Amino acid sequence: MKLTYATRRSALALAQCRAFVARLKAAHPHLEMIEEQVVTTGDKIQDRPLSEVGGKGLFVKEIEEALLERRADLAVHSIKDVPGVLPDGLFIACIPTREDARDVLVAPKHGGLASLPRGAKVGTSSLRRAVSLRAARPDLVIVPMRGNVDTRLRKVDEGECDAIVLARAGLVRLGLEARATAVLEPEISLPAVGQGALGIECRVDDASTRALLTALHDEATSRCVAAERGVMVALEGDCKTPLGAFGERRVLEGGAIELFLRAFICDPDGSNLRRGDDTVAWPGSDDDARVIGERLGGKLKAGSRGSKLL
Repeated sequence: MKLTYATRRSALALAQCRAFVARLKAAHPHLEMIEEQVVTTGDKIQDRPLSEVGGKGLFVKEIEEALLERRADLAVHSIKDVPGVLPDGLFIACIPTREDARDVLVAPKHGGLASLPRGAKVGTSSLRRAVSLRAARPDLVIVPMRGNVDTRLRKVDEGECDAIVLARAGLVRLGLEARATAVLEPEISLPAVGQGALGIECRVDDASTRALLTALHDEATSRCVAAERGVMVALEGDCKTPLGAFGERRVLEGGAIELFLRAFICDPDGSNLRRGDDTVAWPGSDDDARVIGERLGGKLKAGSRGSKLL
């Protein structure tokens, strides 16, 4: 059986996609996998922040077209790049086990966030990260920086800035985790919706591909991501809005399992900041998790602080 998978051409996209495909082939040795590399609009535009050119959906549009036109059977995305509403006929069939969702600092000469000198330049084009950094260190100068991981690492090495912020998951998948000089805990930099997780997309009517993908689906990751995406949908989040959401599965003494969900949203300049969190019994389905996220997102949208729900 042959399956064609679509992926972006960046080094990170290829690394994470090929790692997933290797696992899929290990689960189904009879599969023959064919790679379809797609250059997306988001990859072509590197000189402007995503908030100015249409948002993260630009990283998936052409890939989804390959699915709808039946040039590919499945697509491997970083799910944080996937909008909350999918095109008709497509759905996320598999979410594998999540990599570390946290952000990291790469500051070769300084190490951690507290060690950066006053007025240090930190490179990121993420509004979410910029707001988080300014909240922790108002004196920092945030420098817009796009490009793939290698490009951004080179820029900090060449002294264009004192530090950059990246997703730890990306560094791990590229074998570059040693480049991180400090981990930014969620209390400092709440991760983006779905950060560290992959989303495997296929056509709704492709039952055979859907069945093959179930072998690598991870329930815990899927529930957490569903809750995070529920927050995003309720808040109508996009790259023009600083927004973070992070769900965690927690096992309590006695064996009870709960979902701890945190989220924040604010205006692009960091004003009107609203934070919330909910702790609930572990949801029985992704739909239940999504409702939990939508409920927390609704509270933030209304301007109220999230409270613990029983």
